[in-house]
Amino acid sequence: MKILITGGTGMIGQRLAELLIDGGHEVALLTREPAKASHFRLFGWNPAAGTIDPAAVPYADAIINLAGSSVAEGKWTAERKHEIVRSRLDGLELLHRELSQPGHHVQTLLSASAIGVYGDRGDELLREDSPTAAPNDDFLAGVVLQWEAAARRVAELGLRVVLPRIGIVLSPEGGALVPIAKTVRYGAGAPLGSGRQYMSWIHLDDLARLLAQMLEDALWQGTYNAVAPHPVTNQQFTETLAQVMHRPLLLPKVPAFGLKLAMGEMSDIVLGSQRVSADKVLSQGFVYEYPELLPALASFYEA
Repeated sequence: MKILITGGTGMIGQRLAELLIDGGHEVALLTREPAKASHFRLFGWNPAAGTIDPAAVPYADAIINLAGSSVAEGKWTAERKHEIVRSRLDGLELLHRELSQPGHHVQTLLSASAIGVYGDRGDELLREDSPTAAPNDDFLAGVVLQWEAAARRVAELGLRVVLPRIGIVLSPEGGALVPIAKTVRYGAGAPLGSGRQYMSWIHLDDLARLLAQMLEDALWQGTYNAVAPHPVTNQQFTETLAQVMHRPLLLPKVPAFGLKLAMGEMSDIVLGSQRVSADKVLSQGFVYEYPELLPALASFYEA
């Protein structure tokens, strides 16, 4: 299969591209820097400008859309919020335009989504058909709802569309684990806020394998929670990480008001609670290599 990936230079995209190539697929990337040296075939695009290499979409049998500016970088000013939204919608709108034209053979769009769609829900177990948060009350939920709606428009063209709602991705290469591990390593680790908020996580290798299975098996369609089967509270996560890294937790909890002062509205990322079910993914026959947090973290920090 020939697979075209947007956002392929990010942490998830790189790991997934490697896995797909190992599985015998051909992989090409859509990038704003097509002249850059790469061992992948590169096609140029500029979603904000609405331009794309005309050979890109006709190359592909399937497209994986991972493009989107990180929600965890920089305070959520009005300008930053606009960038977060448009970095997700512009690319999908451009792909929809190209896919609505004849001359391509793309059958599948796998488009990333996020568990932020559920909002802050305490200890409620959240399934794919659970109500989403109100977009006017929750910025991230509003972003994800627009993101998914743009991807679903592609399904109206007759393509199979899969929407993995991705949780906290664990990797020492990037994402949320890196700053948390850094504080634990230097003896400054502590639960955040109450520590009772749930974190629904997934090991990067499991996520890449899950996305590959979603791509290769036509039975996967619609939304799925891309999380491990056993979410943990923030306190459990912090204590398990300290155990794996052989570091004590000396500090008390970091108070919520301090995080809100330092991070503003972005503190919702670390203070919100999302206890997300993986039952639908399990029912499709996916087998996790790291269903439990301790072995997942140990794969990074224990020799």
